[in-house]
Amino acid sequence: MKNIAVIAFLLLQVSLCAQDIYPAHWWTGMKNPSLQIMVHSDSFSFKKNAEVMVKYPGVKIVKTEVAKNPHYLFITINIAPQTKPGKMVFTIHGFKNDWTITHLQYQLKKRNAENGISRVQGVYAKDLVYLIKPDRFSNGDPSNDFYADMRDQGHDHNNPFDRHGGDLQGVENHLDYLHDLGVTAVWMTPVVENDMARTMEGGTSRATYHGYAFTNQYQIDKRLGGNNAYHSLISAAHKKGMKIIQDAVYNHLGKDHFLIRDLPDSSWLNRWPSYTNTSYKDQPLVDPYASAIDYKTALDGWFTPFLADINQRNPFVSNFLIQHAIWATEEFGIDGWRVDTYFYSDPVFLNKVNEALYREFPKVTVFGEAWVQSVTNSAYFCENNIAVPFKHNSQGVTDFPLYFATNDLLNQNYGWNEGANKFYQVLAQDVLYKNPMRNCIFLDNHDLDRFYSVIGEDFSKYKMAINLLLTQRGIPQLYYGSEILMKNFKNPTDAEVRRDFPGGWPGDAVNKFTAAGRTAQENEAYVYIKALANFRKTAKAIGSGKLMQYLPKDGVYTYFRYDKNQTVMVISHTGGQPFRPDWNYLSERTNGFTRLRNVITGDVIPITGFEIKPKESFVFELLK
Repeated sequence: MKNIAVIAFLLLQVSLCAQDIYPAHWWTGMKNPSLQIMVHSDSFSFKKNAEVMVKYPGVKIVKTEVAKNPHYLFITINIAPQTKPGKMVFTIHGFKNDWTITHLQYQLKKRNAENGISRVQGVYAKDLVYLIKPDRFSNGDPSNDFYADMRDQGHDHNNPFDRHGGDLQGVENHLDYLHDLGVTAVWMTPVVENDMARTMEGGTSRATYHGYAFTNQYQIDKRLGGNNAYHSLISAAHKKGMKIIQDAVYNHLGKDHFLIRDLPDSSWLNRWPSYTNTSYKDQPLVDPYASAIDYKTALDGWFTPFLADINQRNPFVSNFLIQHAIWATEEFGIDGWRVDTYFYSDPVFLNKVNEALYREFPKVTVFGEAWVQSVTNSAYFCENNIAVPFKHNSQGVTDFPLYFATNDLLNQNYGWNEGANKFYQVLAQDVLYKNPMRNCIFLDNHDLDRFYSVIGEDFSKYKMAINLLLTQRGIPQLYYGSEILMKNFKNPTDAEVRRDFPGGWPGDAVNKFTAAGRTAQENEAYVYIKALANFRKTAKAIGSGKLMQYLPKDGVYTYFRYDKNQTVMVISHTGGQPFRPDWNYLSERTNGFTRLRNVITGDVIPITGFEIKPKESFVFELLK
């Protein structure tokens, strides 16, 4: 970032290159008065005894430190509660190479009064999250597709491993489409700058279009539109009553990040005698019998050779990451954070960054990506009811055990522990979570086979899956294009499940953002989700009510979402014969009701005589 004005007085009249300063600016009125500012330059060095002075009411320098790499100076300041917004000037003495003094401006801003009201609102079970990979959704501004000064020169809409030009303007252009569908929150894969050279994976040259290889946290990638486009998108979303979730990556940095190319200190990285990959195993982090080497390998092993694994136990690394999370939330008004590769990061650090966010933004939401198999391990990585020595404080996780169980319900034959019974059994273990309503639930995402392919493109199963997703406990997440039956397996690569949304690019043969561009069945899918998603906006029984489930019988799984004012019944048939519910068996939740209203069609039928056929699934509001 080169946006700080620098006035330098130099011995021998040597010109000073622009300095980078992180965070780019800060705010008065923060709950934590301490701020650690990092000043960096590739072109000059600080002396170990460099002195820093500032004269600004309410601001006090607590400590200055020069890193082992003298290109870095850290200035820790205290900002008193009564400090007024404005611009301060740091005077820095003590440079190598005949440098004597520089004056560095730094701005303190006033915090946004809308935090917790129209921005930083948090994301809850009443919301519907729509997951977008921005590069593959819509190209709203073709002028930002390519920049000659960036390391990756590839930009080919037809190459699955290149950047395709989708951007933040493209997302903003389609907020009305999402709002009409019933979406209330947008989560995008990372939008932070990825100025990375191309990588070689599986013998193929690839761009980091996915966004998970950061090179500068304080800059939104300009191929997506930059910081201004992000401000514009979030402001437009908030005006429509929609929320924004940002994707955090604490575990690693892209190898072309300036901190990696010009490392402040070797202890910023998790180092091994020779390259060591993580085992990708979460079990040693939970296992009371785990060996130390298995624990260390899982946590400190590198995710890939081109993603540098950073050491959050280093206090400078920790401060850098924590302050960015706070900065981005305040700067852009982010409502929630999804944290990538959650269990690969240092657990003490994770609690620190979450606590810092909760302190400054009491309504903000945090859920971690915990790609695990068991409910026990899933619950371990968030607030839980388990008696364990270390307690995580993330509010929730991406609920992979429920994802696997959903696939079992949809695809397995009904059995004692299979199919619908597996789904029931996984939910029955919710006792381990402090609040399972804070978990993010899903049918697929950018790392998984698209669920329409997983269920064999069976439209009856599709409707059953959508019923489960939009009525179960937790925060539902829909992957872009699922509403128009986008499909594919990750074969041969992830690119197959990250194809462009048809109609998002000028010249596309069809535009599936419109009803006219969709097939009859695609429109049926869109309308089905729209009806259920918009129903749940006002259905408090789903958004904040209780859950009661009944043991599956003959492959029929029934559960209720309810509060004192509303009861919603969801019934799905995975067996082989027509089935009539036993209303006496269900009487705990159905007593007093006489009619069923289909929330998709609006049809009202009497409870008595209702029969469900194999593969059918319904969401009913119970009426008296």
